[in-house]
Amino acid sequence: MAMNLNLKEHIVRTVVVAPTERIDAFSAPGLRAALDQQLADGAKRFVLDLSNVPFLDSAGMAVLVSLLKRARERGGDVRLVWPTEEAARRIIKLTKFDRVFSMADTAEAALADF
Repeated sequence: MAMNLNLKEHIVRTVVVAPTERIDAFSAPGLRAALDQQLADGAKRFVLDLSNVPFLDSAGMAVLVSLLKRARERGGDVRLVWPTEEAARRIIKLTKFDRVFSMADTAEAALADF
């Protein structure tokens, strides 16, 4: 006997962003604008691959917090990939962002965490 089913396909787009320079007061506005555009286009889940980011300052951290808040308001989330540069890793640890964000060693691991 055949079963009647209603199937709905739910596709949640995940955007992987991989900056390759410092995220500071000078570059943060450009990153924020790019992320704002992705949110406006319907993205809800983000992986920020920070593996090639040598440094983050408070402006960069503010962009990350803002993205996390807005993604969660839309039912999404944000995963971060650990920076390889010790200075950037130290900032994440000192600010305890590794307790706020789900962290991964690679972009692939971050994607699999969703």
